[in-house]
Amino acid sequence: MSLDYTFSIIKPDAFNAGKAGKIIAHLEAQGFTLKAARVMQLTKKQAEEFYAVHRGRPFYGELVEFMSSAPCMPFVLKKGSAVSALRDAIGATDPAEAAAGTVRKLFAESKGRNAIHASDSDENAVRESRFFFAEADVI
Repeated sequence: MSLDYTFSIIKPDAFNAGKAGKIIAHLEAQGFTLKAARVMQLTKKQAEEFYAVHRGRPFYGELVEFMSSAPCMPFVLKKGSAVSALRDAIGATDPAEAAAGTVRKLFAESKGRNAIHASDSDENAVRESRFFFAEADVI
């Protein structure tokens, strides 16, 4: 994957509330192109492995439970400087602190149910994408 790709997940709160299409449309309107997507429900083991970087933090157990509680939508996006562009587009973790027009300001319920995950570095975008998609899956 090049620097023009990044990874994201529409989390169970937003997916179950029927916001996935609106979130994707919002990101496409900002110049992102959808390159891979799937709907799935993470097992507890998958959620533990995916979020292993947070193991030991106070929110880890709650995050694992939440992310394995219902379907979610992992996806890959393309845009120039994709990681930073997506981080800007989704806004602060706490929707109360997110800028107007960002995904979290528009679609998130709370800091814990914040609608979307986005990779925080180019390296993590590759690692996280490969967790869900084979290279051939990203078109």
